Amino acid sequence: MPRYFADSPESLVPDALKGFAAAHADLVEHHPEHGYFRTRRTATPTPTTAGPAARARRVGLVSGGGTGHEPLHAGFLGAGLLDAVCPGQIFASPHNRQIYEASRAVAGPDGVLHIVKNYTGDRINFGIAAERLAHEHIPCARVLVDDDLATDSTEIAVGRRGTGATLLVEKILGAAADEGRGLEALAALGAGLAARTRSLAVATAAHTAPASGAPAFELPRDVMEFGVGIHGERAGSTAPHPPLTELVATMTGRLLAALPHPGPPGTSRRAPGRRRVLALVNGLGGVTSLELYGVRHALGGALKRHGVTLDRSLTGTFVSALDMRGFSLTLLATDDETLRLWDAPARTPSWPL
Repeated sequence: MPRYFADSPESLVPDALKGFAAAHADLVEHHPEHGYFRTRRTATPTPTTAGPAARARRVGLVSGGGTGHEPLHAGFLGAGLLDAVCPGQIFASPHNRQIYEASRAVAGPDGVLHIVKNYTGDRINFGIAAERLAHEHIPCARVLVDDDLATDSTEIAVGRRGTGATLLVEKILGAAADEGRGLEALAALGAGLAARTRSLAVATAAHTAPASGAPAFELPRDVMEFGVGIHGERAGSTAPHPPLTELVATMTGRLLAALPHPGPPGTSRRAPGRRRVLALVNGLGGVTSLELYGVRHALGGALKRHGVTLDRSLTGTFVSALDMRGFSLTLLATDDETLRLWDAPARTPSWPL
């Protein structure tokens, strides 16, 4: 293993999970026998963290997916965000048993909401867990995140992949859950958020495969993949690597063309008026903070040229693909209610305070 600091490829994930649990023992509980983490947050938010009228959560929020995307998902476990997280092996879905046990542990009076990225393995395993919960009369609903514009094609049977928007959906649903909203209301809110969020990712180098220490694929110099996935999926084609301002302008234009305006919960209705967005500038693991802030600068200029208001932004590595040398842009069409929930406090291992 010439590229990763680990005793062996097999030890990389289990050792990392143990280290994460130890490093953040004040915030999370590790349940290795069932393969999940849960938050140590109190059931009832305090007035200082959630407002004077805060109520206990009625619904537990559960997410998860393959490791290799850190800090997603476990880094966003805690007050104001997720109640439980199920990590799988690298780029692989968690087992349905993990999801079932985690859901049972954190289900509230109104049940549990699963936040699921649109991949076949995740859909199957979260689905089996939901069936097992139904046998125990524990209400369960699902929010499916499918934001990847690169896979928005009728030729792709499973539809758009779930990528960077997952974090935005989790954050806003966490704030809504802290207000005591029920399962049906949270599911509708999550569906509406997913419908008006799109992402696009580019890369100039693949991630390093832990088992071999070699790149997952090779790219010539000055060439990039336009539309990569977070599991190392290659784009449909390569393209010359343009200057950053030109690249971000192209990505922004495509995202805006596909992005609906906010509408009623659970819809993607277009609405008149000046467009407003929340943006995530996300590193895929091998890009420096220096570069990401340059991307943020270019994004601000591109949105301004389109007459779009940037209400909020988040810049950093939040949804990685091991050490892939690339970045993604995510845009969420916003409104005042969305921003109010986004601004609610949260405390987790990786949420920026």
